[in-house]
Amino acid sequence: MSGTLVLVRHGQSDWNLKNLFTGWKDPELTELGVQEATAGGQALAETGIKFDIAFTSELRRAQETCRIVLEQVGQSGLETIRDLALNERDYGDLSGLNKDDARAKWGEEQVHIWRRSYDIPPPGGESLRDTGARVWPYYLTEILPRVLKGQTVLVAAHGNSLRSLVMVLDRLSKEKILKLNLATGVPMVYKLNADSTVASKDVLGDMSGAH
Repeated sequence: MSGTLVLVRHGQSDWNLKNLFTGWKDPELTELGVQEATAGGQALAETGIKFDIAFTSELRRAQETCRIVLEQVGQSGLETIRDLALNERDYGDLSGLNKDDARAKWGEEQVHIWRRSYDIPPPGGESLRDTGARVWPYYLTEILPRVLKGQTVLVAAHGNSLRSLVMVLDRLSKEKILKLNLATGVPMVYKLNADSTVASKDVLGDMSGAH
């Protein structure tokens, strides 16, 4: 008996709008971000999906997205587990900096390496591999067992914490995952086989707007 895993990246946050490195900082959703989360929830509602449990990070933008999605599917108040393991990648010394200012300080090439390499972290922060090193064990121990029991599980989190999950689910190489951007507020619906491999994947929305 396989279950369903739904991944949703939070809607646009105030700092996304201002082109700032966000990481573990805790800005709220913008008006557009609320609209994106609402649209994602409505797309899920149209499928008739019902969740057994939800997971989100310790950061408000993901929690708010989770709340809005559950509201749209008529499940406000569903048990929701918050955990640091699902937080966005920690950008360390870059957190709160404008991306253009960071380029001016460290150089375009160095900032690009920090943003787009798999295993080179910014000063005081995490690489994508580091992010995966906390996301994967949490997924294996807390989320996957529920899906394998046949439950339908929502995970509302962040671009990099979700990319590390998609990397495993879609069996992407280090090179391919670095090129993947997840659209904000767009649900990815995975049906899993009993051996935890992916039976099907459905993206509920147009991915061309990914950023």
